[in-house]
Amino acid sequence: MVHQHGDNHEIPKEHQVYRHGAWLPADHRVHTEWLRHATDHVDSHEEQALIPVLEEFKALIEGNSRIFMYFSEMWDEIPNKAPYDKDPTGHSQIRDYKHMLQVLNHVFGRAPEWTDAAAGVGMVGVPMAAIFDYAMGTPSGHAAFLDPEVNRMLKKVLNRWGEYLKTPESAEVLGDHNSGWFGEVGRNDIMEVANAPRKTSFTFEEMYKCEPSKKYYGYKSWNDFFTREVHDSARPIASPDDDSIVANACESKVYNVARNVKLREKFWIKGQPYSVKDMLANDPLAEQFAGGTIYQAFLSALSYHRWHAPVSGKVVRAFVQDGTYFSEPLFEATSREGSIDTLGITVAQGYLTALATRAIIFIDADNPAIGLMAFIGVGMDEVSTCEITVKEGQHVKKGDLTGMFHFGGSSHCLLFRNGVKVDGFPELGRQENVPVRGQVAVVKS
Repeated sequence: MVHQHGDNHEIPKEHQVYRHGAWLPADHRVHTEWLRHATDHVDSHEEQALIPVLEEFKALIEGNSRIFMYFSEMWDEIPNKAPYDKDPTGHSQIRDYKHMLQVLNHVFGRAPEWTDAAAGVGMVGVPMAAIFDYAMGTPSGHAAFLDPEVNRMLKKVLNRWGEYLKTPESAEVLGDHNSGWFGEVGRNDIMEVANAPRKTSFTFEEMYKCEPSKKYYGYKSWNDFFTREVHDSARPIASPDDDSIVANACESKVYNVARNVKLREKFWIKGQPYSVKDMLANDPLAEQFAGGTIYQAFLSALSYHRWHAPVSGKVVRAFVQDGTYFSEPLFEATSREGSIDTLGITVAQGYLTALATRAIIFIDADNPAIGLMAFIGVGMDEVSTCEITVKEGQHVKKGDLTGMFHFGGSSHCLLFRNGVKVDGFPELGRQENVPVRGQVAVVKS
């Protein structure tokens, strides 16, 4: 995942790219610097032996005629005209699946790190979204990233990456050097994001649980840092004794509020209407949410990535639904115009609620005016692990930990049934995050 906070510095017009949802940097120089180094390294060295999981990926591509066709054609289908004649960084694009595998092979031995590109502001993370950016918007790319066998393979690849991100070696990117998360740029941006919701001035150690006197603040790996805990004092629970106040489940920026949602809808068309039955993985409880209300918000790579119970109540169902990792909708308009989408998966958040790998938790709220509600944690791009930490039958209090995302940015939804009088959601277009465990909505009896 590529994310840049701090787009407040001056960006020359030729380097500006609008990225819906702030998933990718508005300043293209961030992306340019990282992918240029990766492809230049690969192109200037002899072909290397692939790590075992990428060798398995290669065998899948070459051993299955359907998948071989997808991964051969997706690169050829990128239009040979501006801006597609260059990759998303403005340099020669990834040429074919073998080149793709070599670039992945090179970058998979390093955890997400910061770069000094773009006026000293920027962070580049897991590389797959950057590598697949244009290819996944082609017809063959669309088919490939919907394919069950391809997604099972991608899960293996991402899990292998995740294993590395749990090692002590991965913590090297947490240092106070220029490309370290605790360097001046990294730490300042992390805390600017964390302090914005409540207009506070906390230091890192005041906001997050850590050991400042130890190396890397006591974090044993990059994943240990990424799933860091927040101090209760920094993120108090909204009206803990008032069951009419719904708490925010994730530290996140509001994306959408939809009412009177349909049980089944064409989620793959422009506008990406919510399709409740698909979002809830065809669970029998899904039908109770027809005509209900959905609140969706997204998390950046700099945000706190643990989830908390939005209401007090009993966990009725809790499971992870496997799905896609890099699928984006192939809108008819782009096909007719002979072009492909350049914004990638960043504009597909509604679509992803029905297809991406996701955690689904149903809670029977103590407040009868709410009754059954649902939380969906949506893994996006490189996020291959949605970890649920509560069990079915368990009673949770509002604000309790319910799970976490690993590895990158993500999105989440709260679902309320038809007839629940829920209002007071954050205003669309709000720039800062809504604080986790803070008030996100009010339910009237």
